[in-house]
Amino acid sequence: MLKVHNLHQYYGGSHILRGVGLTAEPGQITVLLGRNGVGKTTLLKSLMGLVPIKDGSIEWNGQSLLGRAPYERTRAGIGFVPQGREIFGRLTVEDNLRMGLAYKSASTPIPPDLYELFPVLKQMLHRRGGDLSGGQQQQLAIARALAPGPKLLILDEPTEGIQPSIIKDIGRVIRMLAKERGMAVLLCEQYYDFAEELADAYLVMERGEVIAHGPGSEMREKNIQGLVAI
Repeated sequence: MLKVHNLHQYYGGSHILRGVGLTAEPGQITVLLGRNGVGKTTLLKSLMGLVPIKDGSIEWNGQSLLGRAPYERTRAGIGFVPQGREIFGRLTVEDNLRMGLAYKSASTPIPPDLYELFPVLKQMLHRRGGDLSGGQQQQLAIARALAPGPKLLILDEPTEGIQPSIIKDIGRVIRMLAKERGMAVLLCEQYYDFAEELADAYLVMERGEVIAHGPGSEMREKNIQGLVAI
């Protein structure tokens, strides 16, 4: 389980995260909602060690992550799909997937189930990542994060700029990872309907703070969409 308590983070003199707390449990999808600029991406980068925190605690499976480098967090079983995908455009699909296995032995094979999750990647294995459509690149980014076998998957805006048919495929994969494989999923998402459909639990951020949280089944009743409407 991921446990975050009283997290504070600053950019210069700006207080970006203000006492943020959350949990992400195995077999559950926790969705993180909020308008642009409220600190969601900063929170996810803090969890991965990409930006430093000023105060608070981050624990994964009972072990503190504070002071641990991003690659150490990956080795601990955390996968991260950043906003904007950040694949290697000049590398082939296969080489992008191998980048997800960079800390393992060079002989480690690409897990074949990645091609079951995203069949298009097998068809385009030798095509350069930069030649793929936006939706295909997003599938590649998710597969790359899954390659080393994480137990927690963190996704930052996976539906951004993606066609509806691939959004459905991504939603199917996220649900399967949680419900069939017992993975903990933390999903930051602007597409409200997609988030509500998947959520076992939700958090809403505003000005760097969590202002609402609860089970996903209560999102409609509590009009959570109204809190995050732009």
